Amino acid sequence: MAESNRAALWVLRILSGIVLIATGAIHLYLVMNGTGGVLGIAFVLNAIAGFVLGIGMLVLRGVLLGLASVLSLLFLIATLGALLLALTVGLFGITERWDYTLVPQSVVVESLGIVVLAVTTTVVFRSRSTA
Repeated sequence: MAESNRAALWVLRILSGIVLIATGAIHLYLVMNGTGGVLGIAFVLNAIAGFVLGIGMLVLRGVLLGLASVLSLLFLIATLGALLLALTVGLFGITERWDYTLVPQSVVVESLGIVVLAVTTTVVFRSRSTA
């Protein structure tokens, strides 16, 4: 792999890690500031997953990096999808509003994350096929 491709992959991995950790931090913040019950438990699990996947994007190599990038992309798609369902028709009896704490920010971070991780996943798998 060319040196410029290696540098681009590192930038994408760092951006992916930042977005995943930011998503986890948003959910942890919401739990620490009053979101409880079943939703609170789901948010704690989401925070843990965001932190683990974010760190994985930075430290893993080879096949495990490919796996982490695919799982991270699916994680953000599912997280944003759950939020959008809660905003529109409700999800598991939970209905969300745009003016709730960090909802607009979550939509922006998770949407950008999906784009970044889609590009990262593509680059990871293309770099593996040319190596």
